[in-house]
Amino acid sequence: MKQDSSRNATYTVDCEDYVHVVEFNPFDSGDVGSLIAYGGNNYVVIGTCRFQEEDTEVEGIQYETLRTFHHGIRVDAIAWSPETRLDALPPQIRVWDLEGNQKAYFVLRSPGMSVCWHPEEAFKLMVAEKNGTIRFYDLITQQAILSLQCEQTPLMSAHWCLRNTLKIGAVAGNDWLIWDITRSSYPQDKRPVHVDRARLFRWSRVNENLFATTGYPGKMTCQLLVHHLGHPQPILIGSAAVGSGLTWHRTLPLCAVGGDHKLFFWVTEM
Repeated sequence: MKQDSSRNATYTVDCEDYVHVVEFNPFDSGDVGSLIAYGGNNYVVIGTCRFQEEDTEVEGIQYETLRTFHHGIRVDAIAWSPETRLDALPPQIRVWDLEGNQKAYFVLRSPGMSVCWHPEEAFKLMVAEKNGTIRFYDLITQQAILSLQCEQTPLMSAHWCLRNTLKIGAVAGNDWLIWDITRSSYPQDKRPVHVDRARLFRWSRVNENLFATTGYPGKMTCQLLVHHLGHPQPILIGSAAVGSGLTWHRTLPLCAVGGDHKLFFWVTEM
């Protein structure tokens, strides 16, 4: 756990294996530290971390592994429950088996690339398809209520803005694209961003004008770009060895990417 300027990362944490996906807990867990989960070929690690940007008694980053789960299958996606707490047991303990009841079923016209719950309304779901269509579903009626069009393919990733739920961001081809869903079904802003094609898009959780994108891994590194809508050029450029996954801290302008036996953290400006 150290500062690592050679890869443009502010901090790094060593991991036991290659990291495919990493996700900060976006909800308040009742503890001063931030929960983070990362997964690889056959494991998931739950840890807690705290940064000097939020606690002057911390030098750099303070990280602790809480639990490691080995289950023999590759992990490609992690989602936190808002009921996750470190200071108390949740009011319901839910147990699911592999034959759990199906609650909703939607027919897609191309592969689904991203799924996001509405940050405030529990019965609204966004599904982004590789063909460039983003649809919003009402889980009560199980009907599509709105759709957006990307006009370019392949759409690889889309994300709902937590700070302004009228904003949707995505990457398709080499570009990032942004919609205001009250204005048009077509993007109001887009810009070329990765010459090797864009892979992931994630909004910051603390600033509605701040977001990050990653490109496809090259022979050795994956490019991370942090963008601000008020600036014509990226405000931070980073790289990670064969990086994958992208997530933002709940309260800090800090994002993380997984890589080869490491987690990489970048601190940026608001």
